[in-house]
Amino acid sequence: MKYILLALFSCMAFVSRSQDMQPNISVHDPVMIRSEGKFYLFCTGRGISAWSSSDLKTWNKEDDVFATSPIWATQAIPSFKNHIWAPDISYWEGTYYLYYSVSAFGKNTSAIGVATNKTLNSHSPTYKWVDHGKVIESYPGLTNWNAIDPNLITDNKNNAYLAFGSFWGGLKLAKLTKDRLKVEGDTIHLPTIASRAKNEETANPPAVDNNPPDAGGNAIEGPFIFKKNGYYYLFASIDYCCKGPKSNYKMIIGRSKKVTGPYLDKDGVDMRKGGGSLLMEGNKDWFGLGHNAVCSFEGADYLIYHAYDAADNGKPKLQIKKLKWNSKGWPEPV
Repeated sequence: MKYILLALFSCMAFVSRSQDMQPNISVHDPVMIRSEGKFYLFCTGRGISAWSSSDLKTWNKEDDVFATSPIWATQAIPSFKNHIWAPDISYWEGTYYLYYSVSAFGKNTSAIGVATNKTLNSHSPTYKWVDHGKVIESYPGLTNWNAIDPNLITDNKNNAYLAFGSFWGGLKLAKLTKDRLKVEGDTIHLPTIASRAKNEETANPPAVDNNPPDAGGNAIEGPFIFKKNGYYYLFASIDYCCKGPKSNYKMIIGRSKKVTGPYLDKDGVDMRKGGGSLLMEGNKDWFGLGHNAVCSFEGADYLIYHAYDAADNGKPKLQIKKLKWNSKGWPEPV
């Protein structure tokens, strides 16, 4: 959850110190895909910020996905001003699916929407984002979860699921309809896949109207599920983003043989009950880091995330690292 004015963290250009494979743009909540020989990056920003690159180093600003606020989002979230959070991009049967989050500040008055496009090449005559509206919505006093930070994952039968969530009752997983535009079945009582709570009762607290975002200390968000070598790996971010030099964001991980879980960490602890092995955390150069995606390009796996730059007053910046997999099948950033 972005519990400060995220407008401060819209994707913007800046000049950075030279680093291997570290691009010169500032982003928040990045996700990436490759299409027609180019890399496309989508991130939190007004109308969903977008960038393109041919080498993962030099990035060109693309037009925002939404020039004006989606009408449905303004109706669902009266305070919404077209600042859209944490998109997720995927490709299926000739179409790109872009899931995105809209939310009131500091509440679980939130919703996830989806837009589609036949191409990501903005110069193509077929380039056009078509918004399909709301996928799922959370409500104070009714749901104990928050409908933001979506990530699409498919099982071995090509059934699509959406992982999402932030604070409150933790990270959730919902099966999507065949067209991937809506949640199938119950949209209120959803299974938890990760929480910082240590037991089931505290992992699923009752819904409380205007429940504060840090209730129970359940600071977990940004799920991303990646299939590799017969496992589903659940990446998540814990502690606090969006605080510049005071950010202490970090990434944890668990895995499961089934997309629905349970996801266990390296010690066998269930992520629903406070488990999660540390993958990366901040240091003297980067105050905090997180909200990652994982992408595969030409046989190599990459960790895509933002980090708060200690050399630039804690500004959030795009980071790209290769992932290697150790002898026990766990990822390690290179």
